[in-house]
Amino acid sequence: QVQLVESGGGSVQAGGSLRLSCAASGYTVNPTCMGWFRQAPGKEREGVAVIGRAGNTRCADSVKGRFTISQDNAKNTLYLQMNNLTAEDTAMYYCAASVGYCRLTEHDFAYWGPGTQVTVSS
Repeated sequence: QVQLVESGGGSVQAGGSLRLSCAASGYTVNPTCMGWFRQAPGKEREGVAVIGRAGNTRCADSVKGRFTISQDNAKNTLYLQMNNLTAEDTAMYYCAASVGYCRLTEHDFAYWGPGTQVTVSS
């Protein structure tokens, strides 16, 4: 059973930084792609950033230049470095794994963590 567990969320002032981590375990098939998604209150879940097995990345326009996705394959851990945070980044952040396509589309991802809350105060 695949397990994804996020950590690193919290409360920060605008302009601050946070680094999210996602520990993965239980794979029977290596994922082709890992990603971060977020959902703000009253809004649909949206893709933030994805990274393929070869290290290729894609980020949403709203976070380009501020967020960086990376992975440590030896530790089976996914990261999201978030800099220059704004109130619009406030959301529940989810880690996800895909065994198919690698796009900023939640339907590509079969496995999900429970989420970690990020709150940015202005």
